[in-house]
Amino acid sequence: MRHLATILIFTCASATAADNCPDYVKHNPGGDYNNADDRQGLTVVENYHFTPNVERLIRGASGALGADIGYTLEHFPNHHRALAAMSRLALRDKTNKPHGAHYTVECYFERALRFRADDARVQALYGAYLLALGQIDAALEKLEAAARLEPANPTAHYNLGLLYLKKKDYDKARASAQQAYGMGFPLPGLKNKLIAAGEWRD
Repeated sequence: MRHLATILIFTCASATAADNCPDYVKHNPGGDYNNADDRQGLTVVENYHFTPNVERLIRGASGALGADIGYTLEHFPNHHRALAAMSRLALRDKTNKPHGAHYTVECYFERALRFRADDARVQALYGAYLLALGQIDAALEKLEAAARLEPANPTAHYNLGLLYLKKKDYDKARASAQQAYGMGFPLPGLKNKLIAAGEWRD
C-alpha cells in the first residue's frame, strides 16, 4: 500500500510538471525562428515586445521584461536571442522564473527543443545556461548535441573544449580545440589553457 502511494505521488508530480510546461502551439505570427516563411511575422513580435531595450534587459516594452521576452518565445519558441535574453535575466535576478514570465527558463528551453530538437543553437544556449548554474554534466550533454548537430561550427567545438577542460578530460578538450582552430576559430584561450596544463599537442 505504501509502495502504491509512492507511485501515485510520483505520477501526480510528473503530471503536474508536464502541465506546467506544455508543448508549444503555433501562433500567427509565429513558428520556427529558422524558417524564412515563419520569420515573415517576426517583425511584428519584435517591434512591440522584443525591442533593443528588452534584449539588453534595460526595460520592458509592454510590461515586465520577463513578460515581453516570454511573449516572444510564446510565438517563436526557438528564438535564439530571446532565449539568451531570458537566460541572462534569470541569472541576473537569481531566479529560474523571471518576473512576468509564464514558465521557468528550463521550460522555455525544453519547449524549444520539443519543437525543434535539431536546433543546434538552442542546444548550445541551453548548455551555456546550465553551465552558468554549475550543472556541468547536463551542460555537457547539450553542448555535445550542439557540436554534433552543427559540426562545421567552430564556436560549438571551442565551447565544448572549454567544458571538457573544466572536467579535466584533456584528450577530448584537445580534440575539440584542434577542430575549432582547424576551422579558423580566433580566440586562443582554450589553447593557452591546454598549454598551461601541459596538454597541448601541435
